[in-house]
Amino acid sequence: MKTLSEGQTLQPGDVIATGTPAGVGFGQKPPVWLKPGDVVEVSVAGLGVLSNKIAEPTAGNQTISRLSRASHIPTSNLNKTCGGFGLTSINSKHLYYRQAGIESGPPLLFIHSLGGSSEVYTPLITSLGLEKSYQIHLVDLEGHGLSPTSAASTISISSYASDIRAIAEHAKIRGATIVAHSMGCYIALTLALKNPELVSKLVLLGPPPSPLPEVGRNGSIARAATVRERGMAAVVDAIVAMGTSAKSKTDNPVGIAAARMSLLGQDPEGYAKGCTALAGVIEALPLNQIKAQTLIITGDEDKASPPQVSEKYADEIKGGKVVVLPQVGHWHLLEDLNAVTKALGPFLES
Repeated sequence: MKTLSEGQTLQPGDVIATGTPAGVGFGQKPPVWLKPGDVVEVSVAGLGVLSNKIAEPTAGNQTISRLSRASHIPTSNLNKTCGGFGLTSINSKHLYYRQAGIESGPPLLFIHSLGGSSEVYTPLITSLGLEKSYQIHLVDLEGHGLSPTSAASTISISSYASDIRAIAEHAKIRGATIVAHSMGCYIALTLALKNPELVSKLVLLGPPPSPLPEVGRNGSIARAATVRERGMAAVVDAIVAMGTSAKSKTDNPVGIAAARMSLLGQDPEGYAKGCTALAGVIEALPLNQIKAQTLIITGDEDKASPPQVSEKYADEIKGGKVVVLPQVGHWHLLEDLNAVTKALGPFLES
């Protein structure tokens, strides 16, 4: 067993034939054969007894059937959905995707940020009553929220955008309004550049600089290493402290708690892959090629996307407009939902 397992992976149900594989029953007079219902027991002192019942020849091998659906490659986050319940097969992977609102309404697609999930948009959808007039599409990015990720999967901004494009094809979406936050803005912009027919309007909440500065890339890589080694609790305090305004810290304990819960609820490996995807943004996006009508929202205390970054986006995107929310950091929806709603409502109706 030791020698065999050094050269290959042994799975439950594997048979290692030793001694006389054909058996010795045929040599007895009269011959003796195992028959359905017989029980074969093998015991080893100190290890216990291995018991196997002989099945009918037509019976299916449950172990082989189970292993054919399994993989020795680890999958992170799958336990959150009881092994995949409620997931949708997209791009040869399983993602948590749901549709709400009315089927006949114009499509509205939401893309969350690093460390977030589609649930962050629920208060906004409810506040604006979007489910009454829009066809709403929500997805958790690979490795985030309820969407698992495999150890064999390589994640990048392009792979995230490819998944969103596949969802659009799956749901037959064209001319959608996309609302994206932080890292999700890179994904939305990539989609708008590569598949402009899918996007009619863009709402960018706190878009990071394009490209991400070297200090930001190095910080993301270091954060990935930290959460892989010590989990999400090792980074949550610093992220929330840097990402929220002074007013939010003193007057909005519910928003602060929601930001912490969003981060602490992430799978460390999925989050780490998101960090390295973010660190891969080393080239500036050709923002002057964006054709979609664009609204950019940021906070005056947003350190990840300060107002000058948003203004630069607006200068490059033809017709881009900027709204700066007072006393708000980078978690716009959790810090001041009313201000975001007030800025977004007229843009959606235009």
